[in-house]
Amino acid sequence: MQRLNASINLDRLKSLLDGVNRFGFDPKTGGYNRLGFSKSDIDCRSWFAGQMREDGLTVWIDGALNVFGRYGPEDAPCIMAGSHLDTVADGGAFDGSLGACVALECVRTMKEAGLEPATAIEVAATSEEEGRFGGMLGSQAITGVLTANWIDSAADASGHRLTEVMAAEGLDPYAILGAARPEGSVKAFLELHIEQGPVLENEGLPIGIADRVSGVCYLEMTMRGVANHSGTTPMHLRADAFAGLSELAQTIPALIAEDGTDQSRITIGHVTLSPNQPHTIPGTAQFSVILRDTSETVMRTLRKRLEENAHEIAAKHGLALQTAERSWLPPVPLDPALADRLETLAANAGLPACRMPSGAGHDAQTMQMLCPAGLIFVPSRGGISHAPGEFSAWPDIEKGANLMLHALIDLSGARM
Repeated sequence: MQRLNASINLDRLKSLLDGVNRFGFDPKTGGYNRLGFSKSDIDCRSWFAGQMREDGLTVWIDGALNVFGRYGPEDAPCIMAGSHLDTVADGGAFDGSLGACVALECVRTMKEAGLEPATAIEVAATSEEEGRFGGMLGSQAITGVLTANWIDSAADASGHRLTEVMAAEGLDPYAILGAARPEGSVKAFLELHIEQGPVLENEGLPIGIADRVSGVCYLEMTMRGVANHSGTTPMHLRADAFAGLSELAQTIPALIAEDGTDQSRITIGHVTLSPNQPHTIPGTAQFSVILRDTSETVMRTLRKRLEENAHEIAAKHGLALQTAERSWLPPVPLDPALADRLETLAANAGLPACRMPSGAGHDAQTMQMLCPAGLIFVPSRGGISHAPGEFSAWPDIEKGANLMLHALIDLSGARM
C-alpha cells in the first residue's frame, strides 16, 4: 500500500523544469532555443547530467549525446524512461523537456520512499529528437538504425552539416554509431509528453495513452526558374519559382480530401526564396514538405500524388524540380500490452484516460523497434505546441507524472 500511495513532488518537478529552461530562453520572443547540438543544448545536457549525479545515479553520456542516469542493479536489462531536451527554434517550455524531468522526478520519489527497483530504471534525456538534421537522432542511435553514410549526408534546413556542427563543438560525429544498445538490454521504454493537440482538453480528460504514432516523411523540394526584373518581365513570360510553390501549396487540401484520412497532415513549413528581393522575380524556391499519417500506405500514396502535382505545376511554370528525401519514419503501432497496463494503472488511480493516436513523432515510436514502448499524454492548452504559447496545467502534469511513477514502480518490480 505504501508503494501505491507514493506521489511525485510537484514543486521539485517545477524547479527541475525551470532549471532546464534557463538554457536557450529568448526574452524577446518568450521562446526556447536549444537546437540539436547547439551550445545551449549541450550545456543543458551537461547540467541535467549533473543533477542526476547529485541524486546518486550512475550517469553517462553516449556518443549521440543522449544522457542517462541509472537507478538499480548494474549490468542488467533496464526500464528506460524519459524524453528529449532539445527544442525547435522558439519552441515552448514543455515539449520533450517535461518528459525527461518527469522521469527523473519519478526516480527521485522512489529513492526518497526507499523503493528499490528489481529491474534498473534508466532516466533518458535523448538528443536531437526535433529533427534538425532529419529524423530522431538520439533514439535512432540507441536503436542502431543510423549509418556512417547517413551521418555524412545529414544537414539542417540552413545547410549546416551534422559532421561540421558536431566537430565545431568538439564532438566526434561517428561516435554516434557506438550508442546502439544490444537487443534485450532495454525491457521497456516509457515516455510522458504533452499532447501537442486539442483532443484531451476538448474531451475534459487528464490522460491520453497513445496506441500508435504517425509516420513522418520529410522532403526537401527545390523549384528553379529565372530571376528577373519584376517590372520589365511580362507575367506570361515568367519562370516564377514562388508562383509554382504557392500553386503546389494550394493543392494540399484537395489531395488530403481525395487520398488521405483524418490523420493525414501535409505541411510546407520552411521556405527559402532567392534572390529574395522586392523587385526581383524569385528564381529559386527551396522548401520543406512534412507529410504524416498513421498508415504507411496512405503516406506513400500522398507522397506520390504530391510529387505528381509538383511536376505538373513545375512544367506549367517553366521550372526545374528537384526532390530529396531527408528522412522517412514509418508509422508505428506502440506495444498493446504496455498500453493496456498503463490504462489499468490509470483506472486504478481514478484517472479517466483514452486511447488515441499521436499525430506528432516521438522517441517512443523509434524505441518500439528495440523494446515495448508506451506513451502517456497530458493535455495541452489550446492544442498549442512548438511555439512560446505552449502550456500544460500543473494539476494535469501532476496526474500524468504520478501515472508514470506507478508505471515505473510496477514495471521495475520496486519494493521497500
